[in-house]
Amino acid sequence: MTTTAKKRERGQPWVYVVLAGGLVVLVGPFVWMLLGSVKPDAEIRRVPPTWLPEAPTLDNYRHLFTELDFPAFFLNSVLVAGAVTVGNLVFCSMLGYALAKLEFPGRRVVFALVLGMLMVPGMVTFVPLFMLVSRLGLVDSYAGLILPWLASPFGVFLMRQFMTGLPDDLIQAARVDGAGELRIFARVVLPLCGPALATLGILTFLSSWNNFLWPLVVAQSEDRYTLPVALALYAIGENNTRYGLLMAGSVAVIVPVLLVFVALQRHFVQGIATTGLK
Repeated sequence: MTTTAKKRERGQPWVYVVLAGGLVVLVGPFVWMLLGSVKPDAEIRRVPPTWLPEAPTLDNYRHLFTELDFPAFFLNSVLVAGAVTVGNLVFCSMLGYALAKLEFPGRRVVFALVLGMLMVPGMVTFVPLFMLVSRLGLVDSYAGLILPWLASPFGVFLMRQFMTGLPDDLIQAARVDGAGELRIFARVVLPLCGPALATLGILTFLSSWNNFLWPLVVAQSEDRYTLPVALALYAIGENNTRYGLLMAGSVAVIVPVLLVFVALQRHFVQGIATTGLK
């Protein structure tokens, strides 16, 4: 065994220690949230805190499903997040294809604008976006919750970078056969973009599902509340915060995201890896 290999072998335990510490820091809050969801509020507020629940109870989940109109709020979240995700998959992939494979005047300018929007914090455009939605009469409507987020600069950039690496010969062959650009996009390009589409879908769904500030401002009636907004308004009072209910609701909010990620995990990792190599 060479000297370099021996040094590498001696250094490996430290790598495992660092990775284990990072795992504890990452997973610890989620485990605390899950355990706290089956604790009464008195035990959650106890100082010093208890790690394992002394008297596990499902009262928090019972209150969650009885006091809140959980199915309606859950359906609102599914509708908004699903529509935003589908919109990003369609429009971001279309614009990404145009920027990657089509020649048209101003293509570089459009791509520069996309890159520029990536550098602008979302809070900078929040007020102008709300004023635009208000002038259009879309406040307190599903359209106001969905339309501003049907495309994102990150999604366009991600799809463009992935499509740049697709073989031009396939597209040229389809054009020689008489296929139009829309047919080429739907029949040739999209089937090759599975990893990138899965990555964009997961990230978009996660962002929209957890979005709190925009639905809080736009949805001004309970009929339009998404799950995070409804949970915060019901669990956080002026003088008393119901931490058990808040943690139980957080568990309910996280479960759908975990299911989506587990279902598309392989494509997500592949999409991140291949997009980074283009």
